[in-house]
Amino acid sequence: MDSKGALVVFEGTKIRRTWHDDQWYFSVVDVVRVLTDSADPKDYWYRLKKRDVESGGIELSTFCRQLKLPSTDGKKYETDCANTESMLRIIQSIPSKKAEPFKRWLAKVGYERVQEIEDPELAQKRMKEIYKLKGYSDEWIEKRVRGVAIRDELTDEWDKRGVSSKQEYSILTAEISRATFGLTPSEYKRLKGLKNENLRDHMDDIELILTMLGETTTTRFTRDRDSQKFPELRKDWKIRKIN
Repeated sequence: MDSKGALVVFEGTKIRRTWHDDQWYFSVVDVVRVLTDSADPKDYWYRLKKRDVESGGIELSTFCRQLKLPSTDGKKYETDCANTESMLRIIQSIPSKKAEPFKRWLAKVGYERVQEIEDPELAQKRMKEIYKLKGYSDEWIEKRVRGVAIRDELTDEWDKRGVSSKQEYSILTAEISRATFGLTPSEYKRLKGLKNENLRDHMDDIELILTMLGETTTTRFTRDRDSQKFPELRKDWKIRKIN
């Protein structure tokens, strides 16, 4: 799962999802891809909906909501999505050997987030267990978990103040990283020889502490100035560096 929980993985295949109306909604096309191994899951989904209507069954699209999900080009588009209950109904129309294990997996990942909303400590506990299995020390794990909380506090602040696009988040993050380490995150990853790995998972204790310091200071500075929208927030960081 990624830091925001927007991607989950079933048998090596990524499935997009979004939190809406206090529950997870999953991309139907992504689920079709997992269950059918179709070369064109969009076309498969289109024909599946058409077949059910022509056969006099329930129109499958009635189980879906059009919600925005990120695409491969980085932009978000309206996409057929279904919650856990509706997705289980859709799966019944798809002949697949993977249907039963997928149903169990779907129920699990749909329910875990509800548990974590009710008790946020569960999310931290799961994160710690994962890092522990990867061989990280308890001291490093505590810093990493604390860093996630600080990062979330900062991005929540940006979100409330009008930052909306992935590009804007990336630019603001790059400014902090450049001031802290003299490198943007992408430059830092190249220096460490990383590609798709999470940069912070490959930081040592000191690097994590410096990252937390930069993001905590930025959050406080933004609140003190009560800046709004991306141009002001980016200007804040430049002013902060001067001060």
